[in-house]
Amino acid sequence: MHFRPDRGFTHLASSEITPRAAYAQRRDLLKVLGTGIAGAALAAWAQRDALAQAAPPGKLAALPAVRSNLPGAIVMDKPTRLADITSYNNFYEFGTGKADPAQNAHTLQTRPWTVAVEGEVKKPKVYDIEELLRLAPQEERIYRLRCVEGWSMVVPWIGYSLSELIRRVEPTGNAKYVEFVTLADSKQMPGVRWRVLDWPYVEGLRIDEAMNPLALLAFGLYGEVLANQNGAPVRMVVPWKYGFKSAKSIVRIRFVDKQPATSWEKAAPSEYGFYSNVNPGVDHPRWSQATERRIGEDGLFARRRQTLMFNGYEAQVGQMYAGMDLKKFY
Repeated sequence: MHFRPDRGFTHLASSEITPRAAYAQRRDLLKVLGTGIAGAALAAWAQRDALAQAAPPGKLAALPAVRSNLPGAIVMDKPTRLADITSYNNFYEFGTGKADPAQNAHTLQTRPWTVAVEGEVKKPKVYDIEELLRLAPQEERIYRLRCVEGWSMVVPWIGYSLSELIRRVEPTGNAKYVEFVTLADSKQMPGVRWRVLDWPYVEGLRIDEAMNPLALLAFGLYGEVLANQNGAPVRMVVPWKYGFKSAKSIVRIRFVDKQPATSWEKAAPSEYGFYSNVNPGVDHPRWSQATERRIGEDGLFARRRQTLMFNGYEAQVGQMYAGMDLKKFY
């Protein structure tokens, strides 16, 4: 989905979520296709390729971590290239185009940074980012990331289970949900100047989802601290849910007794439910969720792969939804 001030929301054509192909191949195709929708889509992919080639690894501070031994934490899929992970992003605070965050997020200042933990907890606290980093040992976890538009990645994240933080703040019996509030600063984030969403961006999890060991509080990827466009300095990664459920650049974590009103639910409730579990059997109103394309894999006309229930994490998370109507609670 894109937002333009003159046209409002427009949805991606299927050609815009085709995986990365060789730049030369796309350039030749552009010559053939000329102008029009297909040409514009391919031009956008060419722009992303140029950004990827201009963003070599190793430019950010190292973040050491040990390989996780948590069941489900290391998938065997080939990891997506760092250049692709850092150049093809959804982060509307920096623009609605997939290449916009890589171009615009250099304005984000990640130090100083604090995260306030509050609400239905016995030990509320405002954590400095450095204290939050040291709260538990950093682990590398290789997770699949599946986005609602139909594309996916495999990302070597660095962080620790959100449950490590939750246990320390001691939720009360009234804490049924966890709400994540992200930074919304129009001086640092040009996308906030447009009313694409009701800023700040808000997401939420049920308390048992937040306590699941796979729910990751992430500070880095590929051995480095997070790039700004990937949600620096701290974000959530909830691998069995569509990507928009994983809040970026978090400044506040609230424990509440009622289900939070999340940003995409408020914007389009018929399309984006609170749970948003990856489910190949429940389609988005405008497209199927049964298959996906892996960013950076194969060529322009690569075969789509089958989407896995709960993104392949059913053994670890499926019991939390036993007996629920997953079409109603989408």
